[in-house]
Amino acid sequence: MLDLIRGKDVDKAMSTLRFARKGVAKDIEKVLRSAVANAQQKDGGVEEDEGGLYVRECFADQGPTLKRIRAAPMGRAFRIIKRTSHLTVSVGQRPEKTTVVTRVGGTDGEVVEPKKTVGSSAASGGRKKATVKKAAARETTGAKKTTKKKVAKKTTKKKVTKKTTKKTDD
Repeated sequence: MLDLIRGKDVDKAMSTLRFARKGVAKDIEKVLRSAVANAQQKDGGVEEDEGGLYVRECFADQGPTLKRIRAAPMGRAFRIIKRTSHLTVSVGQRPEKTTVVTRVGGTDGEVVEPKKTVGSSAASGGRKKATVKKAAARETTGAKKTTKKKVAKKTTKKKVTKKTTKKTDD
């Protein structure tokens, strides 16, 4: 359920949780409402528009485990483990989108063509591109591929003999 609301606006996340068929959706909705109220209170008590808030991160961690015993036949007992979890939902303001325009080489009159990508064939599935980049990186940095040899250690076992002496009664 947490994967459904991660990265969404608060309004969309609330509606998603409200109409979900899972029982845990109500608990997540409570935590989300609390996170929104905390964010609004932290910014000075002024009620903001929820449209600017989004679910920045949300996850569930393991909580304390309650261990109980259930009676079983013939004097035995079965252990019942009641697991709990910690729900964490963090909301934040979406950063404003800014575009950075950088000019790469050339003067105002020249037109600079973009570089072509190497090995972008669909049949290779992108694997060829990665290997070409690795090979190019090795050539430019001068790194060599080294192999480590396995050295086997020889162990010797020493036999220990015990001397036993017999006492004779004379």
